[in-house]
Amino acid sequence: MSVYLTAILKAKKESVKDLKPILDNMVLNTRKEEACEKYELQQSLDDETVFIFHEIWKNKEGLDAHNQQFYIKEFVVKAPELLEKPARIYLAKLV
Repeated sequence: MSVYLTAILKAKKESVKDLKPILDNMVLNTRKEEACEKYELQQSLDDETVFIFHEIWKNKEGLDAHNQQFYIKEFVVKAPELLEKPARIYLAKLV
């Protein structure tokens, strides 16, 4: 069963320019993963500090493997200094 994930990130205002290249790198690498069906990054029109990921994974195992990739682990380590608060993650299924 496909897994749909939406992640909402709120960057610290002074961190946007540092965060954006990290997120872009995640997109570039993640799209190469076998289990990745869709991986889009959006930035709010109203608030440049808000980033939204829309993802579709072939299955939970693929998402779990994604979370073990070095570029994801590097982001997780840097996130506390770049984000205003922890990312909000929503997992869903298509209905």
